[in-house]
Amino acid sequence: MKEYGTKTYGELNAERYDAMYEELMAAETRDSVETLAELAGGGKVLELAIGTGRVALPLAARGLSVHGIEASQGMVAKLREKPYGSAIPVEIGDMAEVRVNGTFDLIYLVFNTIFNLTTQEAQVRCFHNAARHLNADGLFVVETVVPDLSDFVDGQRMKGSWARMDSARFEIAIHDPVVQTVEFQRIVISQGGTQMTPHFMRYAWPSELDLMAQLAGLERRVRWAWWDRSPFTADSKSHVSVYARTGSSVHRPPA
Repeated sequence: MKEYGTKTYGELNAERYDAMYEELMAAETRDSVETLAELAGGGKVLELAIGTGRVALPLAARGLSVHGIEASQGMVAKLREKPYGSAIPVEIGDMAEVRVNGTFDLIYLVFNTIFNLTTQEAQVRCFHNAARHLNADGLFVVETVVPDLSDFVDGQRMKGSWARMDSARFEIAIHDPVVQTVEFQRIVISQGGTQMTPHFMRYAWPSELDLMAQLAGLERRVRWAWWDRSPFTADSKSHVSVYARTGSSVHRPPA
């Protein structure tokens, strides 16, 4: 998908993003906000890929000073429509490149969004950009799934989401193990026609993210399987990884 860029996902999904994920992610949002608020320690917060404010707005409601970076104007427009959404400063641009004034006690990047940067080089630059914005005792939190490629056959996968008398939704995915990319096409067929929504991602393994952190002068302090701080094991399907400056003496959770 050569035409797929850093803002493509947001521009394609801004209008229906909240409807797609509001109920599905209610529990995840609650758990992530609880943990992120504790990690922030009352300090200044920066969200990379702030989107429509699913996590940022609840954090701001707790009294935290929240800032954001977002590539999609459409996503930010949806944020601005929400109560208090206009009060959150947002820089428009690529989260691997954009500079924000000042430094932060907590920077976070959730919901697999590091994978929306479609090359390893871009993901490394994102870690460097996060490190540039951390204060001396700041924390950088990354949440992703652990890649599971077991259901691909010959590099391909097709899954149905639902099928009704008048419509159906399914997804086609093509996996390239050499560059660790997956090209998706989500298709809805109905009496009104066919709707296609592409998505392109470059996945990274937990150990690979740790190396990206090291290249940016950061070190992993803890890795949980989920926001409830459950232990990360070989069976974990996701991870929440917390990084700090190498050698820093930060003692906020996790301690």
